[in-house]
Amino acid sequence: MRDNRARRMWKTLEPFQAISFFAPETRQATDALGLKGGWMSYFGCRAAPLGAASPELVAAIFYNFHPAMVARSVPDVWDRATPAQLLEARLAAVDTAVRRLFDPLPSFERVAEVARRAAEAAPLAGRALGAANAALDWPDEPHLVLWHATTILRESRGDGHVAALVAAELGPCQALVTAAAAGGPTKELLDIARRWSAEEWAAAEDDLRSRGLLDAAGALTDAGRALRQQVEDTTDALADTGWRALGDDLTTELHDLVYPLSAVLMSGGLLPPDNPMGLRWD
Repeated sequence: MRDNRARRMWKTLEPFQAISFFAPETRQATDALGLKGGWMSYFGCRAAPLGAASPELVAAIFYNFHPAMVARSVPDVWDRATPAQLLEARLAAVDTAVRRLFDPLPSFERVAEVARRAAEAAPLAGRALGAANAALDWPDEPHLVLWHATTILRESRGDGHVAALVAAELGPCQALVTAAAAGGPTKELLDIARRWSAEEWAAAEDDLRSRGLLDAAGALTDAGRALRQQVEDTTDALADTGWRALGDDLTTELHDLVYPLSAVLMSGGLLPPDNPMGLRWD
């Protein structure tokens, strides 16, 4: 995919935000609340800013998870822990994880300041998950301010990505098929991480072939590659409005401050090379 400012910032910020998804402290915190399994922990913690959301709402906003996969965790998760308890647990887990991963803890004062300004400039209109996170109180500790800012930024971008997929008429499973065919997360990983059945995946491929987007071998056609690039370009353009508002100097400074932190996380194996976000680190 084409490199540009919005994509570079996503790649740089995503590993720090992903601490809450991949560090074991989050699962430990939610286990202590009575949640069952990693997926209940994931759906509960990520959806908690929305309140006690229904499975239909979570599936719609998260977009590419199989609805039945969501329904195995939601709404049961809200009977085990309230959204407020999960918000507190995920923040405490990130605090513990950051202190473990960066020992001794470096100064986060300046990067937190710039990241907060970036998050406050992020577009929120039409972006439910980004807005829900932006409505939360800011934490006090600078390293948690940075994490909260990266969460707002990544969810705002993700909401825009969903809008781009909807506009391209790529349904949830079709979005995954085209992402895998474009060199993103592998089908094998997505089978585990998103839980669409073999029959549903095949039906999505058949529909894409009928539209001239996929060939008989399952590869993207020229039209398919163009549509997938359109989705990514739209995602980046929608996210770039926030970076444009922040300005070139502060955007560059934020990149340069966060990149070494994310490099530590990636070199330490926080995210596997093949991950559901399609993040490639170089």
